[in-house]
Amino acid sequence: MVRAVAAMVELRSISKVFGNFTALQEVSFEIKEGEFMTFLGPSGCGKTTCLRLISGFDTPTKGQVFIGGKDVTFDPPYRRDVNQVFQSYALFPHLTIADNIAFGLRMKKVPSAEIKRRVDNVIGMTALEQFVHRKPAQLSGGQRQRVALARAIVCEPKVLLLDEPLSALDAKLRTQMRVELKQLQKKLGITFIFVTHDQEEALTMSDRVAVLNNGRVEQIGTVNEIYYKPATRFVATFIGETNIIEATVLSRGSRTVRCRLEGGLELEVASVDPTHEGKILLSLRPEKVRLSRNKPEGRNVFPGRISAEIFKGAVDDITLVVEGGLELGALLTNDGQEEYDFHEGESVFCRIQPEDINIVAS
Repeated sequence: MVRAVAAMVELRSISKVFGNFTALQEVSFEIKEGEFMTFLGPSGCGKTTCLRLISGFDTPTKGQVFIGGKDVTFDPPYRRDVNQVFQSYALFPHLTIADNIAFGLRMKKVPSAEIKRRVDNVIGMTALEQFVHRKPAQLSGGQRQRVALARAIVCEPKVLLLDEPLSALDAKLRTQMRVELKQLQKKLGITFIFVTHDQEEALTMSDRVAVLNNGRVEQIGTVNEIYYKPATRFVATFIGETNIIEATVLSRGSRTVRCRLEGGLELEVASVDPTHEGKILLSLRPEKVRLSRNKPEGRNVFPGRISAEIFKGAVDDITLVVEGGLELGALLTNDGQEEYDFHEGESVFCRIQPEDINIVAS
């Protein structure tokens, strides 16, 4: 039965069991048309299983898969309007680049003139003009990756699935390909679903990110939401660096919570949730810890001492010891301004904005 299209891809209460191992547990989410969605998480979290259920290479133990509003749960891959780019590229070594790209269209018996038009179009999009007569072995890793992308998009799928396609590239080329991939997605306007365990890839390319852990979705949100408003301890610690602090609620206001940290330090935390009480867990990104030599005005200001300083080029990684012996990590930009040039052993004042502290689930 065809439903009104509410989303390009939808997983409804999906579970997948392999023998005694549960790979996915009651996973549900929607992916919008034209969206760049990333599945992010550690090895074994279930992200590739999600991709295989969407592609049709696996079927769920329980639940339904919809593409374009149609229930495709038990449809084979060739009946789904999707295409996939694999980590290994899977190019035919005996075919030229042009023939590799055209292969899928020829299998579908598309007319020759239409094949030429579409192949020429994607070759231009992926900057492969000078390589069309070469074989895959004559190309670099980045060039072969572009061929794999061109071969996938030439069939004009509604959804393009990408299973860690950049992991085999070196760091510099991987950074370049992130930019190219995002630009290509914007140009095409089709739905991209990208699988990675690399948080930087997820943050730099995605419209939204689904963070998976132990077969469950921990959080789905924009990159800003995932980074600055993590819902759980796992999300806060998996994406970027953070200070995880145990605290006890002392009082609640209309938009803030006052709490006591280990060692007795008190903090005001922005929150509109009136239910917080007892023990809570706080997440504070190190770049949100502000340091100064003179005591600043404002809330959440307290003295501390720099116990360690690690130079990382553009930033300094600072360890700050505050009241009660609590250690906080801080990241300071090395911008050449002497007033912000702090060193190990210095006594400083620390200021934290209430809205920069996030309450997370344990």
